[in-house]
Amino acid sequence: MEAWIGLMSGTSMDGIDAVLVSFHDGGLTLHGSATVAYPDQHRHRLIQASQNHATPDELGELDTLTGQLFARAANAVIDQSGVSRSDIHAIGSHGQTVRHQPAGRAPFTLQIGNPAVIAEATGLTTVADFRRRDMAAGGQGAPLVPAFHKAFFGHATESRCLLNLGGIANLTWLPAGSDPATGFDTGPANALMDAWCLDQTGRPYDADGHWAAEGTVDDALLADMLSDAYFSRRGPKSTGKERFNLDWIHTHLAHRPETAPEDVQRTLLQLTVESVFRQLPKQGLATLYVCGGGARNPLLMKELSARLAPVMVRDTATLGINPQWVEPVAFAWLARQTLEGKTGNLPEVTGAKGPRILGAIYPA
Repeated sequence: MEAWIGLMSGTSMDGIDAVLVSFHDGGLTLHGSATVAYPDQHRHRLIQASQNHATPDELGELDTLTGQLFARAANAVIDQSGVSRSDIHAIGSHGQTVRHQPAGRAPFTLQIGNPAVIAEATGLTTVADFRRRDMAAGGQGAPLVPAFHKAFFGHATESRCLLNLGGIANLTWLPAGSDPATGFDTGPANALMDAWCLDQTGRPYDADGHWAAEGTVDDALLADMLSDAYFSRRGPKSTGKERFNLDWIHTHLAHRPETAPEDVQRTLLQLTVESVFRQLPKQGLATLYVCGGGARNPLLMKELSARLAPVMVRDTATLGINPQWVEPVAFAWLARQTLEGKTGNLPEVTGAKGPRILGAIYPA
């Protein structure tokens, strides 16, 4: 058996998801999974760094400490799975994005979580830094998972749409047959809800959407938020907390200062729903398959289903992969692509000048 580990921490910055998988005949077997939560202080430091509130010394230290936590997640999934370390070919580590600026005079993206530390602490070859080669080729550097979606979820006769609800939402449109896949970031998913919940309640997220359920949508506030130019921009496009953050919320609240905190939370949830709805391809879409942390929010899934009807909304377990593990599996697959000398980006998604082999290799 040839197994691979995928490590992923998204823009929600809540922790590291790890999977151990093997790939075969266009399918895969999940041998183990684990999650290592970020300690509260570490998460706070990551959030501060993502808002440019970190010195070079602090950022360098965070790079090492985050790499140690990624290594802990890799070792945890090995121990949990019972798979022999000698059967594991490599680790694919996304790292932790602390800044993503795909536009401007000198576009860049920065993921930390030192892969040399991961390779040293696990004794396994580690592939990391997947996004920068695509960006060097003129692409957005994101989203990258559509290539994996196409390989494993594409269908000969059924057009499918995949929606990842992480801190940022991104979708992949997979036309039936061999037509090119498309995809882009639609905007915020959990990032704004988490930021507002932490600011107002001290809790890092709104568990199961209970707090949002206590509020009602402020239609005027929602309309003001939806006027952000990002939502009407055509792809390729990608975004992050650099744009959609607590300051962004307060800017829009300046026009609606009387809105109750729980109504803001409910409106932010509806912002995710409405921004996804407005950017979905409608022609030929029968089912939307959802993955990411937002798939575990019952209120968000309920509102998506109501807004998208008659399109059915299901999570990716329907297609054989638990929604929590789709992205880490994708980075295990991207590591395999890299080590086999195969490309990992879709230029029609990212806007790169062409297909590229992604990532940097840190040998065991």
